[in-house]
Amino acid sequence: MSKKQSRDIEKEYSKEEFVAKLRRLADSIEENKRFKIQIAGSRISIPARAAFTVEHEKSAIEEEIEFQIKWKLR
Repeated sequence: MSKKQSRDIEKEYSKEEFVAKLRRLADSIEENKRFKIQIAGSRISIPARAAFTVEHEKSAIEEEIEFQIKWKLR
């Protein structure tokens, strides 16, 4: 079995697209269901057992908030 390559991408969405994705994610979390999303051509399936965190970063010129979803591969 071959290991999948690491991937680190960032994709910008319009406000409307971002809101729609957040609504779908929130619905999945509330219903304890798997969340499926496509990002830059890759389909990703997030299990209901995922952990959710919020990260804040600040520098002299910008601030960033990241909503993170993490899970172990089985």
